[in-house]
Amino acid sequence: MPDFSDEVGRAKVEVRARLLARRRALSPAARQAAAGRLQAALVALVRRVRPERVTGYVPVGNEPGGPGLPEVLAAALGTTGQLLLPVLRPDLDLDWAPYDGPGSLVAAGRGLWEPRTGRLGPGAVAEADLVLVPALAVDRAGVRLGRGGGSYDRALARVDGPVLTVALLHDGELLDTVPNDPHDRPVRAVITPTGGVRRLPSG
Repeated sequence: MPDFSDEVGRAKVEVRARLLARRRALSPAARQAAAGRLQAALVALVRRVRPERVTGYVPVGNEPGGPGLPEVLAAALGTTGQLLLPVLRPDLDLDWAPYDGPGSLVAAGRGLWEPRTGRLGPGAVAEADLVLVPALAVDRAGVRLGRGGGSYDRALARVDGPVLTVALLHDGELLDTVPNDPHDRPVRAVITPTGGVRRLPSG
């Protein structure tokens, strides 16, 4: 019998390579404009939902949202909300720690930026009212394609009930379908620069 897992794995590698090449081709001006639109849509979402705790991340390289995303989110939350950022563990699971301004971040492995102190444990994501995740693509059913480490699939598995889970994308990364495995966790919505917030069937 064919090994469907290997087929899905090969398909994921091909789609990731295509999407990463497309991101690398974006000009700095295009990335900056897209980041501004995503940040504005996120601020509007935060003000509408009024979450008390949000999990975000620091976009790196060509990831949507720009490196200033945590600062923008923290400002939108104000003094009554809390922003948590991920800390990558050696087993590739995610711990979480409060964001306390740009000076609270330190360079970590894989080009990431993480809070230097205040780890709350992997289960902290389950207490969030709004969960933001990176993605290379999402399909119209909510299936998310990440970079392959499984970190965010594990984090999303801890998020229960009606909590809004949102992936940030560049335009053209909301696809009809993406290759997926049974362990891949869907998201409930995406935000794109030109489309703004879009709820998905999984949400």
